[in-house]
Amino acid sequence: MTADAPLFTGLTDQAADGLLALMLAYRADARPDKLDLGIGVYRDDNGATPVMAAVKAAERLLVEAQPTKVYLGVDGDVDYVRRLAAIPFGADRAADERLIGMQTPGGTGALRLAAELIAANTAPRRVWIGAPTWANHIPIFRAAGVEIAAHPLFDPLTQSLDLDGMVAALETAGAGDALLLHGCCHNPAGIDFTPDQWERIADVAARRRLIPIVDLAYQGLGRGLEADAHGTRLLFDRCETLLLAYSCDKNFGLYRERTGALWAKAPDAASASRLHIAMRNPARSAWSMPPDHGAAVVRIILERDDLTREWRAELEQMRLRVLGLRESLAALHPALAGLRAQTGMFAMLPISHDAVMALRRDHGIYIADDGRLNVAGLTEANIPRLGAALAPWLGGRR
Repeated sequence: MTADAPLFTGLTDQAADGLLALMLAYRADARPDKLDLGIGVYRDDNGATPVMAAVKAAERLLVEAQPTKVYLGVDGDVDYVRRLAAIPFGADRAADERLIGMQTPGGTGALRLAAELIAANTAPRRVWIGAPTWANHIPIFRAAGVEIAAHPLFDPLTQSLDLDGMVAALETAGAGDALLLHGCCHNPAGIDFTPDQWERIADVAARRRLIPIVDLAYQGLGRGLEADAHGTRLLFDRCETLLLAYSCDKNFGLYRERTGALWAKAPDAASASRLHIAMRNPARSAWSMPPDHGAAVVRIILERDDLTREWRAELEQMRLRVLGLRESLAALHPALAGLRAQTGMFAMLPISHDAVMALRRDHGIYIADDGRLNVAGLTEANIPRLGAALAPWLGGRR
């Protein structure tokens, strides 16, 4: 580029992020009956995403009592991290001296920090990721310079889990390789491993000395808070080390507050201290200090027994509503029956890309390009409309 050439002339065309493009297409659609089933947010029977009552109560207490907005430091709200740790790990593991953690800007920030740790501190610099996975997983790890190794996981057309294929692939992994796992409520497939399946995964991870990275973004929305933590706790007990990327976006409804955490289990207390420093350094250069409001809200909820009970009750109500929607969706057609065995907010419909485009074009129904549907965006009132639009595309037709 010459000195007088316009800036950025070297930019090349890049593919737009599919989900962001879907959001823009939905907003540009003028049809009043359009359905947004692509963006992953919980909605109630009125199609709204309300602020949880426990969150509102905690925010009122925060406004009244918060004395300052000064920085909290690179670790963020350490009491938030300490109290929250008991939700995924249980009280005993949360108090283990080998476990250290810090606040992050959402689950995405936690994943990026985990990727930086893998890139800077492991010889393979490789992470195994099942196909399909959340659309942002691979870009996050690639941006940190981590090599991606794919293993089979789920076939949306047959709605089947390929655990044998997954384990066979991981038997070829080397010591120090990382393994990304959805802790519960897989996004986008909606699958959950059974306790026996978690045993097989923990066995191969421990034998091959892999580093599990658990992405736990939907705890409490699958089979319940305790059941949804089973895989995380098993891996903690069986594996030498572990990383847990946690998000409060869904189970506390704190989407725009970007409230997350990253925990790491080290082999011993001395290693934990060194690992904590290794976590702080990339966090300092990436975001310096994490945002406080959402973490303070979660901390206040977990400090007070009354607010904790209210939050748990609200979360359980959300979970049961999503399960009911999943049951209604599965009842639409035999090709959708497999959705009953799945959990969480998402499902991958067994339809072609042409069908996805036809749903948008002909019916104003917006789902992701790969057929991922946000079950939590449905209502009992609009499920029949979705069923009618899907009918020509299910059961091997068209």
